[in-house]
Amino acid sequence: MKRCFYLFFAAIGLLFSCQSQTNTEETGTDSTSVAESGVQLIPIQTPKGEFRVWTKTVGANPTMKVLLLHGGPGMTHEQYGIFEDYFPQENIEFILYDQLGSFYSDQPEDSTLWTIDRFVDEVEQVRVALDLDKDNFYLYGQSWGGMLAMEYAFKHQENLKGMVISNMMASLDDYEKYAKEVLGPQMPEEVYKEVMEIERKGDFENPRYMQLLAEHHYPFHVLRKPMNEWPVLAVKTMEHVNPNVYVFMQGHSEFGITPGASLKGWDVKAELKNIAVPTLVIGATHDTMDPAHMEWMSKELPNGSFLLCPNGSHLSQYDDPEHFFPGLIRFIKEVDSGKF
Repeated sequence: MKRCFYLFFAAIGLLFSCQSQTNTEETGTDSTSVAESGVQLIPIQTPKGEFRVWTKTVGANPTMKVLLLHGGPGMTHEQYGIFEDYFPQENIEFILYDQLGSFYSDQPEDSTLWTIDRFVDEVEQVRVALDLDKDNFYLYGQSWGGMLAMEYAFKHQENLKGMVISNMMASLDDYEKYAKEVLGPQMPEEVYKEVMEIERKGDFENPRYMQLLAEHHYPFHVLRKPMNEWPVLAVKTMEHVNPNVYVFMQGHSEFGITPGASLKGWDVKAELKNIAVPTLVIGATHDTMDPAHMEWMSKELPNGSFLLCPNGSHLSQYDDPEHFFPGLIRFIKEVDSGKF
């Protein structure tokens, strides 16, 4: 765990202390509470033994069930709290889910578990446990969750009814290029120069790094509101990140993947043509990810469609819900009715 993460998330917690609320979600310690709350603790088999991951099902629909893969890696289901304001009234069932290493799920301290292939296998075990199949199973992934969704589809698309890749590109090298050549220069010149100098030195424990990002990057490209106005659940998913997972896979940089991080060099552009299931790609004009690249992805997918959130950023469900949710709901229902 790195000091820069603690400094940043401690500052976030202090900033939002007036909004803080007790987490009252029942994690389900007996069969009655699990049944009543929709919570299920699913045993997952791994090369390092059995662990449990937390899921919570909201609603019930035999043909529209959406499993939500959170970002990070190592963040939490809380980024999808706002879905409860939109999906239930549309009769769309959805499943909140903390991946292994995240929040309510077990958090083993073994970095050999933090691989794409093992996470794909975990998602498959969750699918089986929740009785999801090609007649009802929609897989939604945002950011790292979008990477995981693509990787799952490469291996198990026969189990999918539909898929959503939200705010995620198909190449991390292309993401880094966009971040450094397009987003970075949008900062004041002296600020971006200082950020890049910190990155060049690898001085990520310098609190100045997160201070600059919190002022000049996050409120413009992660969630387009002043940080003291961010929704509580968006803040909590950052507060509750597991740095062990995040740093090992992603690294420290907000302008690419840190050298040595396990996701470095990930690129599946050439493989997108192999995903045949109906797929919606969601991008946003102010995203940390290149919206033009995400629109291109939708055209590479044989049954792809693109949704642009013109007022949104990386968490466009929060800063552009007026475009995000109608487009997402329309896709799910069109696939369900056979009109897609």
